[in-house]
Amino acid sequence: MTNESGTLMGRERFEMERAERSRRVRRYIQEGEYLQRFRPPHLQEATLSYVRRGGKSLRAMVLLLSCGAVGGEEERALPAAAAVELYHLWTLVHDDIIDRDDLRRNGPTVHHDFYRRAVQELSYPEEEARHYGLSIAILAGDLQHSWALAFLTELHRNLGVDSEVVLYLIRELETRVISTLLEGETLDFQFAAVPFQQLDPERILDMLWKKTGNLLGFCGLAGALIGLNRPEPENKRVRALASFAGKCGIAFQLQDDLLGAIGDPSKLGKPVGSDILEGKKTLIAYHTFHRLDGAGKRQFERIFGSRQATPAELEEVVNYFRETGALNDVRSLARSYLEEALELLQPLPPSHYKDLLALWADSMLNRDL
Repeated sequence: MTNESGTLMGRERFEMERAERSRRVRRYIQEGEYLQRFRPPHLQEATLSYVRRGGKSLRAMVLLLSCGAVGGEEERALPAAAAVELYHLWTLVHDDIIDRDDLRRNGPTVHHDFYRRAVQELSYPEEEARHYGLSIAILAGDLQHSWALAFLTELHRNLGVDSEVVLYLIRELETRVISTLLEGETLDFQFAAVPFQQLDPERILDMLWKKTGNLLGFCGLAGALIGLNRPEPENKRVRALASFAGKCGIAFQLQDDLLGAIGDPSKLGKPVGSDILEGKKTLIAYHTFHRLDGAGKRQFERIFGSRQATPAELEEVVNYFRETGALNDVRSLARSYLEEALELLQPLPPSHYKDLLALWADSMLNRDL
């Protein structure tokens, strides 16, 4: 591993490489043969909404880099990179419905956008317009999901990737990955109603892995298998890259929870404090609850999970996060997951791709607070 991975110059170079790959992936998605089949216009626009807003394409990036790290050609993995980008997007579209969020990537969420458009363009009454927005978002997410699978078939059809590799990836994605991801999403939803006394850090971390680390781990695995062009999931390099990406996923989600508490909403692209309003049992909230006592704990319990909480009350909860040391502890835990992940890269031979993977991992935590 080179020393550049921790330098500002290294991070700037990584950002250039990330942006270039993100453009390639978005271009591949938008220039594909499938778009003409997406009708009517509202459904096509909803399906492409988050693609057109950009994003960091971190899942696509780690898949492409993992392919290169085992000696494969990045271009051969491009359909799979587009597939995991779309796969991630359908989970966001549906997650925004579940979380009742109105803002994503500095714009309206799909369901909120098409609720407004149903009022403005179709003259729907309020209740019907809200239902229309939710319906279009569900359908758009379903279409993104199926589109992702279509891209995976292009690996063999257009680029000659071994059919057994492609079948393994589709089976893995549509059995283990999706069931684990939806389990994590369900647990996250259910935990809001579970008292802090009945939870523990291990259950919360397990939920985070299922929601985020699970799909990222698949991206590392998929890129490595495509690079090797052999269906060998037990290969040491494949396992190392899958574990590396999965651990980075937990670090990413912990950092996301920090951003959700104290981030800059203009940089985050969504409201800060929504996790508090929804009563999400983040590790930050868990540690804060167990370290407060007396009047502080009662006030925390009164505000946390109340959708009527005022901005001043939200700030009060954030102050509890700081005063109890919960923010610093979660930040340290995210760093420890990242360090464990970087150790998993050690057996890989030195390469440009290995350096970029280290920088990719570093980017998990170097997001603006």
